[in-house]
Amino acid sequence: MEHSSFEEVAKKSAEDRNKEVIRIERESVIPILKPKLFMTLANLIKHSSDRAEFLKLCKRIEYTIRAWYLLQFEDMMQLYSLFDPVSGAQKLEQQGLTSHEIDVLEQNFLRYLFEVMKKSNFKIATDDEINVALSGQYLLNLPITVNESKLDNKLLKKYFEAHPFNDLPDFHDKYVIFRRGIGIDRTTDYFIMEKVDMLIARFWSYLLKKLRLDKLISKRPKRHGKKLDPKKDDDIKSEDCQDDVYERIRLENMPLSSGTLLSKTLIQEPTFDRIIVVYRRASSYSKQERGIFVKHFRNIPMADMEIVLPEKKNPGLTPMDWVKFLGTAIVGLVAVLSSLQAATTDLRVIGAILSTIGGYCVKTYFTFQQNLAAYQNMITQSMYDKQLDSGKGTLLHLCDDVIQQEVKEVMIAFFILMEQGKAARQELDQGCEELIREEFNETCNFDVDDAVHKLEKLGIVTRDPIGRYQCVGLKRANEIIGVTTEELVIKAKQGNITTP
Repeated sequence: MEHSSFEEVAKKSAEDRNKEVIRIERESVIPILKPKLFMTLANLIKHSSDRAEFLKLCKRIEYTIRAWYLLQFEDMMQLYSLFDPVSGAQKLEQQGLTSHEIDVLEQNFLRYLFEVMKKSNFKIATDDEINVALSGQYLLNLPITVNESKLDNKLLKKYFEAHPFNDLPDFHDKYVIFRRGIGIDRTTDYFIMEKVDMLIARFWSYLLKKLRLDKLISKRPKRHGKKLDPKKDDDIKSEDCQDDVYERIRLENMPLSSGTLLSKTLIQEPTFDRIIVVYRRASSYSKQERGIFVKHFRNIPMADMEIVLPEKKNPGLTPMDWVKFLGTAIVGLVAVLSSLQAATTDLRVIGAILSTIGGYCVKTYFTFQQNLAAYQNMITQSMYDKQLDSGKGTLLHLCDDVIQQEVKEVMIAFFILMEQGKAARQELDQGCEELIREEFNETCNFDVDDAVHKLEKLGIVTRDPIGRYQCVGLKRANEIIGVTTEELVIKAKQGNITTP
């Protein structure tokens, strides 16, 4: 059954309590540290001589793959030096390039960047995925929007016209959000103000529903992605697909009472393990912007992913806050007019009504101020804690990440072929995923096609007429790859150290 890589699913637990989960297509990234992978695989080999040959092969394959990408990475870094928001403008001016030549160079840089992102198993977040991610609230309770007038809409639009992608988000001409990896974030607190606000929101939601005004007011701006239908538990079990399921625990779905109102509450939200945002600021009449921003974040809760958006507008009162204000004012006005029309007007009653209205308005205002302070704190945290790097630092990290992923893919596939002998593509794919699950307790949608392609390029795997793969012996594999430059350098250094 076809489905989006993200789906929001409603399930029933044994206690007949509604659960909210997100089903996410399993990713291809291998979440295992390279040294741990090498040593674990080597220890699974019986003979010590074969273990030594295997570890030698691991190093030689890593050095070879690094050499494959060296020129591509150098070209990308050289191009980015011209579009670095900090110093790129000065370098462009020194080059004396025409506007057309600069346009060509920036498109070349984007092509390199998108290739590296793909090799590093980053995916462009689609409208459907963003809608599901933002369909709830976590720690951020204010509507955050992007000031699109401050963003350039030509750079990325031109790139995507030349390199079409499926399911691009509505804002793809202004900025792109890459995401990779899923985790879980948990927070335990009293959330007293949030709970009180939730009770009030539920009352107003009920009132709006009765008045049939609920469709006119929305907490979050709607996007144009297709709607995802909730799935029942039976539907989930019946689908045979490689998906991981992550539960959301939100205040909105909790039964609130006097007991839970004053007690600590655990909330939980799936996170994007890594997010990279790419954009350019809009040019002004006096200055043409050429800088390209590349910002790298980690562990961003899905429901709060607005904190990574570029050029955010200052948040204001939510539509629900305005409804509360107007509703309270109308109710208070009716109560005051009723008291004035009564035969005996009690000023104390009118004073109590006005005090209640004023107190509620003050409460709403301070709730907004509290949410605003929390928002500003989250933005600060995202800059100092959750933002890993930006610009050149992010690109260097991506280059190394590509090499790590490529090497791990190759060595896992080679190890399976070495242990099992001949294997068809599907058998090899299953064997690699089972190895990762059984030996490392991790799940991965192994990219067997990419791994086999690199093994064939290295010349250490062959394919028979019926499509089965077979690897050469360990010693022969090391002979085929040969001594690498890095090994010669290491030997030279050791020689210098030992020579008197």
